[in-house]
Amino acid sequence: MNLNTIAEVKRPRSFEEIEWRDGHAFLGGGTWLFSEPQVATDTLVDLERLGWPALTATPAGLEIAATCKIVELHDFKGPPEWRAVPLFDKCIDAFLMSFKIWNAATVAGNVCMSLPAGAMISLTAALEGVCTLWPQDGKPRQVPVVDFVTGVHTNVLQKGELLRSILLPAKALSKRFAMRQMSLTRHGRSAALIIATVGDGDEDFLLTISASTPRPVHLRFKKTPLAAEMCQAIDERLPPDAWFQDVHGSAPYKRHVTHYLAEQIRAELS
Repeated sequence: MNLNTIAEVKRPRSFEEIEWRDGHAFLGGGTWLFSEPQVATDTLVDLERLGWPALTATPAGLEIAATCKIVELHDFKGPPEWRAVPLFDKCIDAFLMSFKIWNAATVAGNVCMSLPAGAMISLTAALEGVCTLWPQDGKPRQVPVVDFVTGVHTNVLQKGELLRSILLPAKALSKRFAMRQMSLTRHGRSAALIIATVGDGDEDFLLTISASTPRPVHLRFKKTPLAAEMCQAIDERLPPDAWFQDVHGSAPYKRHVTHYLAEQIRAELS
């Protein structure tokens, strides 16, 4: 789509060059920006020339730059001890996107959209990702992905603040995982996307509920829980009014499939 309100495209070579004001918008992949009119935007700030490495693997974990394309994450092959890396492809497949989107959309763009069915939100939250945020004035700050998204299309970003990167800790990447995804229709948006990770010895079981809720939810157990224990924990954390209802599924439906899929995952990892 042509954005006829855009008067200028800035291409800074460093974050310090950016002079933010109302009407500016960061441009990463642009797959959402160019999908509908942006009547309040007159200037795009293109992040491409900042030259950040898409993916940086260190002993601490995997750093995903804001400008990392979905296809770059898809092609990543981590060390053998990072057993959760195959989860990348599983979450990417939940997008149901064309190859054109794969080659343009960014991981951070999907996270910043902060939609319940954002598959990169599900992935990075499940792997205990931590966002590094760069404000216009002030020091960088770290926010866990599970706390970054606050609701449907809302997050903790302040005016002019940039999601610089997401760090997936090596400890989380080394855990076993299981994932299930459900849509109301065959090629529809996710009604529930449930992921669990667990360490060796069935310790540190982390259940991540997303798509069926407005924002990702963590339920952590010292060890893989019993079925009744997990069911009770879900209901205690998510009362009837906490489920996200839309055209892709009613609240009771999403609660039901969440319980159903969570039990499948628990049994698989037991």
